[in-house]
Amino acid sequence: MTDSPGWAAPGSPSDGQGSDADRPAAQPSGTAPDGGTAPAQGTGAGSAPGSADGKWSATQPPPGHWSSPAPGQTPPPAAPPAPQPQAPGWGTGTGTGSPYQYPGGWGSTPPAAKPGVIPLSPLGLGEILDGSVGILRGHWRSVLTVSLVVAALSQIALLLVQRAWLGSLPVADDTLTPSQALDVMGNAALFYGFQYFLEILGLVLVTALLAPVVSRAVLGQASTVSGTLKAAGPLAPRLTALIGMLLLGAVGAVVLPLLPGILTGSPVLTALGIPFGIVLLAWFYVTFALAPPALMLERGSAVAALKRSAKLVKGAWWRIFGISLLTWVIRVITAMVITAPFAGLALLLSPEGLSGLLDGTAALSWTFLVISAIGGIVGSTVTVPMQTGVTTLLYIDQRIRREALDLELARAAGLDGYGTTTAERPGG
Repeated sequence: MTDSPGWAAPGSPSDGQGSDADRPAAQPSGTAPDGGTAPAQGTGAGSAPGSADGKWSATQPPPGHWSSPAPGQTPPPAAPPAPQPQAPGWGTGTGTGSPYQYPGGWGSTPPAAKPGVIPLSPLGLGEILDGSVGILRGHWRSVLTVSLVVAALSQIALLLVQRAWLGSLPVADDTLTPSQALDVMGNAALFYGFQYFLEILGLVLVTALLAPVVSRAVLGQASTVSGTLKAAGPLAPRLTALIGMLLLGAVGAVVLPLLPGILTGSPVLTALGIPFGIVLLAWFYVTFALAPPALMLERGSAVAALKRSAKLVKGAWWRIFGISLLTWVIRVITAMVITAPFAGLALLLSPEGLSGLLDGTAALSWTFLVISAIGGIVGSTVTVPMQTGVTTLLYIDQRIRREALDLELARAAGLDGYGTTTAERPGG
């Protein structure tokens, strides 16, 4: 155990841990466990107890006289075997009191220990989603406080940029020239790009800050806001470096495929680079999605966290991508449901009313923008922790699958006699 909010230093059985050198040597044949000589066993094909020369005993009963039944004669039915006494709870599952039978009969594995929000075993999709919701429900003070602060800062920055961008747009009644239309499209792309990267920044920051909360929730321990900030404080410079690297990498993933079209001034070539930019951005996001929890729980450098994420994601990219995408869809739908009443209220209280919505002037109103921003804060505060919780649980799941982290978690939770063999673990 270390003093970090995470667990022991990264290690894998494949890296030399748990080798055959730790196993007891096999005992030679004919040697008792205490070092003495085991009783000799009969080696002849016909050896029997009580025979000194390996032959049948002289007191064997005479062989029975078997003969074929006479024609038309039916042999008597054989007597049924006598019922053998059976220990309760063995084999049939009808007895009670046996400590050796698990629910489901013989062959079933015992249920994994669950000291906190997840069982200490490789996680399925339902367990990851349920654990993420359980973290929000059981540690809502720490989770919502951190999420609220980050969401408020993000929405304020977005509100100011949105107001400046909308103010620069031409009036709807004006006839746009091709150059003006191109400028509008470029400014819109910049604004939505800023919004997207601001969302990434918020996700990374909340994921990193809440990683200690998730680690304590997995162990069934309580967390506080002060404890969360205290754990994250010494890592603030490394976290800042990690966020900068992730943002630069994301921008590079989008811009790199567009660069040929931008340099040549070809709109067609630029448009063709957009799908490649989206694919490259998705690869970058999933490959390094586990870097924030790796940084906070392993307390390494920003570069080490990026390498750890790439190593843990390797071989499980599509699984992590699918779970992250499904969580994102659920989060977006939930946020839309939460923010819809605020959007309606903003429209009703806007001085321009419904007519302003049709001609676009309502969006320029500070009343509309502020109420919509409040709705965005509420929606992000509630839904972002779900996405960040799934990301941290994916990090824990990959370490359970690759490095037997569940054993270390069980020891940290104070569970006695807990263990899982490596052969029972599915591949990561």
